[in-house]
Order: sequence, then structure tokens, then C-alpha cells
Amino acid sequence: MKKSDSPARSRREAIAQWRRVDLHDAEKARADCAKPVSQVLPALLEKFGFDKRLSEAEVMRVWLNLVDPNIATHAKPAGLNKGTLFVNVDSSVWLDEIVRYRRREILQRLQHAFGKDVIARISFRLG
Repeated sequence: MKKSDSPARSRREAIAQWRRVDLHDAEKARADCAKPVSQVLPALLEKFGFDKRLSEAEVMRVWLNLVDPNIATHAKPAGLNKGTLFVNVDSSVWLDEIVRYRRREILQRLQHAFGKDVIARISFRLG
């Protein structure tokens, strides 16, 4: 036994005596199978779709900057699902105006900002 091991061993023995059970082997086994957060976090973020949710939140945040202010006051993004951005419009008159004359322009701006893989389509609806 090395001299440097004795303080650690004394500490471990004191803790085992205080607990009235030696858990050193069990604690060591748990520590050996533990993984650093840097290994676990990317898999969790992918599993829960964090990147997708982040891009959805980003669309909501920049909507006002990408779209004409007149349209932005009457149309608000409601969600993004499988490449389709759903936008709620407050009146049928504005819905007609946007769908007929502005849909392509809005879609092109959003695709330019986020890419066609994030926003492939846009769906306007009363809401």
C-alpha cells in the first residue's frame, strides 16, 4: 500500500463505520458506468427534437422582421410541423389577400432565412 492511499482508505473506513455498511464497491461500480454530460446531452437533445423546436422558436421570433408589418399585425405563426408552417390570420379578408398575393413572397423569404428543409410549405388559416 502506498502512503498516498492511506488518507483515502482511512476516510473510506470512517464513512463505512459511520454508515454501518461499506458501500465503497457499490459506489465504485456506479461511478464506472456513469457518463459525462457531454456524451449524454447530444443524444437527449436529438431524442426530444430540441433542434426542431429551436428552429420553430426562431421562426416565431423573426416573423416580424421577415414579413411586411401590415401582414404581421394580422397573421401570426402558430406552429411548424413536418416542414409546414401554420399561420393564423385574424380575418377572411386578410387571409384572401395573403393567400392570393403574398403567399409566395412570404414563403421565399422564410426559405431564404431558414432553408427549404425547415420550411417547405406554408398554410394560412383563420384563427
